[in-house]
Amino acid sequence: MSVTIRLTRTGRKNLPSYRVVATQTRTKRDGKFLDIIGFYNPSTVPASFDYDKKKFQEWVSKGAIVSDAVKKMVEGKYEYKKYKPGKEEEVEKTEAVTEEKSAPAEKPEAAAEDNTAPVDETPEQAA
Repeated sequence: MSVTIRLTRTGRKNLPSYRVVATQTRTKRDGKFLDIIGFYNPSTVPASFDYDKKKFQEWVSKGAIVSDAVKKMVEGKYEYKKYKPGKEEEVEKTEAVTEEKSAPAEKPEAAAEDNTAPVDETPEQAA
């Protein structure tokens, strides 16, 4: 069975903290684990993340799959964003409105010039 390095949630209600653990892929999020590798606490300012590099490399060398969140944390690219319902929709709407306003309106003269195609005159039409 394969092993995954992922986060398990600890802490109380509305105050999360996480452990970085090596666990079987089929176990529950907060179920049994094989080894504790580190911790992550998003509640502190700035969020604190620490892990044992030797244990991490050991599990990766054994073939453990690293979850996306843990991979980003190890690379230093992870940023905790607190979820606020309804904010994403408002942001998308305002972005769409600003894009419409920022697009320059075409001048009617330029549009009229583009639509007219040159017509070849034949002797029958000229007569």
